[in-house]
Amino acid sequence: MAKRYEYVLPEHNVHYGVRIAVNELKIDPEAQRTLNERRAQKLAKEFIPEAVGTVIVSERENGDKYIVDGQHRWRASQILDCETVVCEVHKGLSQTEEAILFLIKNRESSKPSALDEYHIGLTGGIPVFVDTQKALDAHDLTMGNSGTNSVGAVNGVLRITEKYTARVLDRTLSVAEEAWGRTPETWDGMLLGGIGEFIGRHGDQVTDDSELAKKIGKKGPAWKWKGEIHALSTAGGTQHSGTGGRVMTCYSQVVVTWNRGRRVGSATRVGG
Repeated sequence: MAKRYEYVLPEHNVHYGVRIAVNELKIDPEAQRTLNERRAQKLAKEFIPEAVGTVIVSERENGDKYIVDGQHRWRASQILDCETVVCEVHKGLSQTEEAILFLIKNRESSKPSALDEYHIGLTGGIPVFVDTQKALDAHDLTMGNSGTNSVGAVNGVLRITEKYTARVLDRTLSVAEEAWGRTPETWDGMLLGGIGEFIGRHGDQVTDDSELAKKIGKKGPAWKWKGEIHALSTAGGTQHSGTGGRVMTCYSQVVVTWNRGRRVGSATRVGG
């Protein structure tokens, strides 16, 4: 199956090994991960110019040079009063394309945090992030640390959008909230992933999402579901205990919960 969301860059001019004055380089705070000053200070103490690597730069139409990746190397150079840094300069990119370049570069090396990647992708207007945010906005939710009104499972909700569409994510959030109310556990990535997997696979057989929510809620609150899924997925260390395994365990439990009381052969029974 072809990916619904792909990171694509247009052909553009790139110049490698360009030395640029440190004070010429700029940071777009809306399109970059947060600078970790302690990390930059530590890098400065261990700084080896010949091994520091290349700073990735976007030269915009007005000639301004913005760092796409390498701001900690740039900051370390600044701390050490270096006059220039070696750069890879990309020309003619939009802010969205700068964000895509950042994500591609970091997926080839050390990844940024999931939340940093999310904010960068959102600022750059990349569809999978924008579509996910629209679904969150519709439920008055933010992306961040887990809380009553905040989702911490960045990769979990992105996976639902990427695999099945933002409409499935929207339905997933509605079912979770109706089943369990607004609690930090409601937005657990494992639970959302399981419900999202169920709706993504069998959503056309669920004519009333409220029925699904009531069945899930009747089985127990979110914290109880979470504990049971952990227990089932580990099973004394004999089963898959990774995130993907827990999501599929949750999905299986949603299937069992939905099918309860439905006869084999019923049009609304799923999974055989």
